[in-house]
Amino acid sequence: MKRTFRKYHRVLAPIMCLPLALTVLTGMLTTVVGEWQVGSGVISRSFLLSLHTGEIFGLAAIYPILNGLGLLAMLITGITMSGLFRKSRVTPNG
Repeated sequence: MKRTFRKYHRVLAPIMCLPLALTVLTGMLTTVVGEWQVGSGVISRSFLLSLHTGEIFGLAAIYPILNGLGLLAMLITGITMSGLFRKSRVTPNG
């Protein structure tokens, strides 16, 4: 089971790296630009939001769902491989 999850994790990680990084970075930049009014002439907040939601790629309806499912799959496979929820073995005292 652990080997299967490792295989899925290894395939899924490079695929999910770019969309998740894009979502995180544009989310942080949107906050910085909106709240601190930094770079108002360079990067507009609406452009960052359209990039953040996938609207710029025409994927506004499905981009957040795919991002969420991909992240959920990465979490499940990663936690399973870590052995965090593995039953501890009781060793005899002898």
